[in-house]
This record gives sequence, structure tokens and C-alpha cells, in this order.
Amino acid sequence: CSINSNINALISIPVIFSSGQEWRPSFINKFQTCLSFPSFAYFVKTELLKLLCRNARYTNEELAVMLDTDEKTVASTIEELEKEGIIRGYKAVIDWDSFDDAYVSAIVELNVVPKADLGFEEVAEKVMSYHDVESVYLMSGSYDLNVVVKGKTLQDVARFVARELATIDSVTSTTTHFVMRRYKEMDVHLCDMEHDDRGQFLL
Repeated sequence: CSINSNINALISIPVIFSSGQEWRPSFINKFQTCLSFPSFAYFVKTELLKLLCRNARYTNEELAVMLDTDEKTVASTIEELEKEGIIRGYKAVIDWDSFDDAYVSAIVELNVVPKADLGFEEVAEKVMSYHDVESVYLMSGSYDLNVVVKGKTLQDVARFVARELATIDSVTSTTTHFVMRRYKEMDVHLCDMEHDDRGQFLL
């Protein structure tokens, strides 16, 4: 099959950084299958996004080495992805349980009656506007919106749900599940699996 000359230059030898970290291109095997692929630029974008998801603090120099391209291409691709709204922001994955025991979060299930011509959008926009809300997802199944709420205490979260979310027009019911412990978040392991702390909490 015909493969772009830039792709032919890629080899499956791992890249070793000065820190000792090893990286091996994840897309080499895909190219070796000799199937029909889009442009090389598309794969640069795809692999760049994967790498930034893994570690948004990679330098442009490191990214260029891992993608077999130059720093200028990396910088311009990131800028393009930001302008297109594909990259929406950069965040650290924080183990709040290790930093602040008072930090509490909950998953709140909302049942909603959608409005004509608006669906769930109006309610979702209202829920998104609250500072205490971390995430909002439209779900299939027995409830409609999955809302992740944060607060300093269990009581703060419970009051927010009762006073703000439950009173929104079109919300017919709420169910709150407090997060007792985070084991993995955004592909990052947050604990060593030594203990089960459920018995230490009283609700």
C-alpha cells in the first residue's frame, strides 16, 4: 500500500527522555497494517490530543520528538485545535482527598421533563451556570442528567441540591450519591488500594 513518506520515516524504537521516561508511538502498528488512512496531518492531530490528555505539561519539543515532526508544527496544530474548540482547556488531575479532607463531591441524578423545541438544553444550561457544578451529562436510561457537584461538606452539597437543583423548572426528582473515595479519574490512578473507607463515613 502507499503510505506518506513522513510515515515511512517513523520507526517503532522507543523515545527515552532525560527523565528516564519511555515513549513508544502508539500509531506505528496501525500504519503497518497497510490499510487506507487519512492524511498524516490528521494523525498528528489525533496523536497530539492523546498525548496532551496523558500529560498536558509535555513541552512542544517533547511532543515534536514523539510525533516525528517539528516544534513549529506542534505549536500551530495546538493553536488550531484551540481555535476550533476541540481543546477547551488544560487541567491538573488532583487527589483532593489527600489535600483537603473537607472537599466533598456527589453525583446527582436529575429526572427532567424536556420542553418543546428545547429538549434538555435549557435545563442543562441552567445547571451548568452554577459554580458548584463540575460536570453535566445527558444520559440514557432511568434518569436524564448526570450532575457532578462539589462542596466543602456533605451538608453544603445537600443544601445546594435541595435549594437549587431540585427547584429548577422541569426537574421532577433528584437522587444524590456522595462520592466516598476516588480510585481513578481521567485515566489517573489516585490511590494505592490499601483500605476501604466506607465504614468510616456516616451519612
